[in-house]
Amino acid sequence: MAALLPWGRKLAEPALAVLKGLCPRCSAPTLFQGLIRFAPHCRSCGRDFAAFNVGDGPAAFLILIVGALITGLAIWLELAAGPPFWLHLLIWPPLTLLAVLGSLRVAKGALLVLEYRNAAREGCIQR
Repeated sequence: MAALLPWGRKLAEPALAVLKGLCPRCSAPTLFQGLIRFAPHCRSCGRDFAAFNVGDGPAAFLILIVGALITGLAIWLELAAGPPFWLHLLIWPPLTLLAVLGSLRVAKGALLVLEYRNAAREGCIQR
């Protein structure tokens, strides 16, 4: 059991940092400036968050993942209950928007924290 503890701790630390918006260097709650917008730098340790290249990766992955889930649910509802088309239009677009926007903060934060923890840099393969 002791062999699993370090692996679990390594997984839990980034997850906790993401959920609480903690700086990956000093663990101060300064990662985000707004709902999904990164702060330019950590107000506690001065770490520059603009140096990380998060880009559109989280949004693209979330659109694909959430899109697949919503599509599956829409097909299931259609086959199970056969509701009118207007009900599909009433349910699925707002649910998709809420799911993507709701998980975007977590996805962006996770990518930044993992880039920091793994010392990832653009155009450089670490071995």
